[in-house]
Amino acid sequence: MSAGGESHREIERKFLVRQLPENLAAYPHVAIAQGYLAIAPRGVQVRLRKAGAQHSLAFKRNLAIGREEREVELTAVQFTTLWPATKGKRLTKTRYHIPLEHHLVEIDVYSGRHEGLVVAEVEFRDEQSAGEFQPPDWLGDDVSHDPRYSNQLLAS
Repeated sequence: MSAGGESHREIERKFLVRQLPENLAAYPHVAIAQGYLAIAPRGVQVRLRKAGAQHSLAFKRNLAIGREEREVELTAVQFTTLWPATKGKRLTKTRYHIPLEHHLVEIDVYSGRHEGLVVAEVEFRDEQSAGEFQPPDWLGDDVSHDPRYSNQLLAS
């Protein structure tokens, strides 16, 4: 996330994927290991993530359609020190970056105990853009407000 006086608000919609794009492996992608240090009421969470060679810690709090998100980079040593505290609250997935007009669709293909689950997230600059977005046919149901598809629940 950005620093300084810039916004720390994330506005996104999440969809099930009806059909994967052809030649999916040709798109940029990264393996992700994600674990939760804390999950509290009202959507507050502290998350660790290793995405390729990048390590990060994020704080998130739900706020209606958007949510507050603050993320900092960690060294590999810092990540490795904290990772054991996420035991029992982890997930793994591969994230693909698919360009779509003025948006980037992030397709998450889960592995491990969630093998077969595929979701897509699209981020927006504001609530109006999110509401006006018309998903392509290859995206399925909008599950943005369905807690069964939240990463924090999937990691539990």
